[in-house]
Amino acid sequence: MRLRPRRGAGYVRCARGEKETQFFWGPCSGKCGWLKDRYGLSWQIIPTKLPELLQDKDPEKAKRVMQAMLKMTKIEIAELEEAYATR
Repeated sequence: MRLRPRRGAGYVRCARGEKETQFFWGPCSGKCGWLKDRYGLSWQIIPTKLPELLQDKDPEKAKRVMQAMLKMTKIEIAELEEAYATR
């Protein structure tokens, strides 16, 4: 029996920084950090910093981070931190 990837399934890979994010990033990418590997599996590459910024006690900061992330293809930590710090 051969397993085939399904569009409804995906995997998450946490990246510890920009260098690790770049390592996993490939040419078949979509919005919000999603990409497809050579086997057709979907992965979301998430910097470990993202959940930290999204779980801030200040809902406005978390909202700005989420809005910035939704506009991205590859999730850029520096841009998330800029959105977080902006008033």
